[in-house]
Amino acid sequence: MTKAYFWRNHAQQEIDYIEERGGQMYAYEFKWNPKAKNKFPNSFVEAYQPVEKQLISPGDFEDFLR
Repeated sequence: MTKAYFWRNHAQQEIDYIEERGGQMYAYEFKWNPKAKNKFPNSFVEAYQPVEKQLISPGDFEDFLR
């Protein structure tokens, strides 16, 4: 079973979409500009240790949906 979440802390850092599958966390950020730089907040990475962190932009959005 896949569970879906989003995450935000008090400093307004956020992760747009998180999936939990088989006890593992997968974190995704969605950006309109494919050249946008994105850094996943250290507080999230340290606390949840996602096995995958991925930036999704319009050019690869369809692949993400498959």
